[in-house]
Amino acid sequence: MRKILFTIVAVVIAAGLWGQNSDPTIYAESFRKHETHITEDSFEAKLSPDNPTYRERIKDSVGNDRYELTITPQGPEGDNKITSWRVALRDLHYTIYSNLLVADQQPSTDAKNTLWWLNPNPFVAVPIRARRIVKVDGFYVVIQVKDLHFTPLDSPYLDSMTVKFQVTNSDPRTGR
Repeated sequence: MRKILFTIVAVVIAAGLWGQNSDPTIYAESFRKHETHITEDSFEAKLSPDNPTYRERIKDSVGNDRYELTITPQGPEGDNKITSWRVALRDLHYTIYSNLLVADQQPSTDAKNTLWWLNPNPFVAVPIRARRIVKVDGFYVVIQVKDLHFTPLDSPYLDSMTVKFQVTNSDPRTGR
């Protein structure tokens, strides 16, 4: 009987710990509320100090370049070290807005307004491995950090990050 009870307790603890390790999903809606749809796609950015920026064009539903997604490194001013990366999405037809991946146009530290900031600092509002979903116009942008590395390991400076992107017209939370 004691052996069975021990086994049940061990399974419950292991299941609880396993559930805690799952990456959260954070959803936000952009301040932009148009009905534009896009050509669905997914891509991966492999970033490093030697390859610190990334750019991808996103096509509208008829195949024309409509949006531009960029990733740029952030670090101490005057230094070439990287502490985080920032993702921006801009509409090529309405260039007045520098980033459509924000919920509010006013600066804010609210998690829903900082999904674009890929910051591994454990004290930021959005955990680095969170699955980030932003509804922009009539489509969704999904961002997820798949891998990151520091050199040395206890350093605040990143030497690589792999980020997976998906752009879809269906809500990725429900598959609709």
